[in-house]
Amino acid sequence: MATLTVIILAKNEEQHMKDCIASAQFADEVLLIDDGSTDKTVEIAESMGARVVHHAMNGDWSQQRRFAVEEARSEWIFFLDADERISPELQREVQEVLAKDEKKAYWIERSNVFHHNKATHGVLRPDYVLRFMPKEGTNIEGFVHETISSTYPEAKLRGKMYHYTYDNWHQYFNKFNNYTTLAAKKYKENGKSCSFVKDILIRPSWAFFKVYILDRGFLDGKIGFILSANHYFYTMIKYVKLYYLLKSNGKL
Repeated sequence: MATLTVIILAKNEEQHMKDCIASAQFADEVLLIDDGSTDKTVEIAESMGARVVHHAMNGDWSQQRRFAVEEARSEWIFFLDADERISPELQREVQEVLAKDEKKAYWIERSNVFHHNKATHGVLRPDYVLRFMPKEGTNIEGFVHETISSTYPEAKLRGKMYHYTYDNWHQYFNKFNNYTTLAAKKYKENGKSCSFVKDILIRPSWAFFKVYILDRGFLDGKIGFILSANHYFYTMIKYVKLYYLLKSNGKL
């Protein structure tokens, strides 16, 4: 059977680390790349047998993933975020692939889960992510939302991965603020322009319509409306930040 390294990138994820690693302990190696955690993330990971390597992310997810790929000691890799869990069904499929060792890159369905709410449409509808592949031939590009690709043919697995998206609104809006800032900076670096009318007035309305109506966020009730409205503001704010980066280097 081919060997597998499950790669986890984390910073201050003590609330997720135990369950995350527990779902991955079938792997030959669980590798945690830690971005300067100050809580018990590293302690928990090491107590569960993970190999911990300290490496600064500096806001660049792509370089952090590339570093992790180089550190992995196995023939195959599986990218797992701290707030994600590998289901037993997915584990069995992964082990079947490793037994055959047929070189392909696999897309996996990721279902979003809340502790006290249910949302399966709109912004939090299930999506497919490319996470399981041979180490050789893996490529990572991008900045805020990096793109993982492989030189090997692609296929889908049936088993699910569960994503425990947010624990509270404080965490949600911290991520909201960080991601909109990074997106605006990246847009500026790429030479993207910003129209007040098109990007700040019109584009957010289309974003809300898409996730609430076309992607059926309305079927999730109150939380569906709230998340769709937040998606409106997420879209608007990243362009507001870009608009003022271009106009006054972000100063008001």
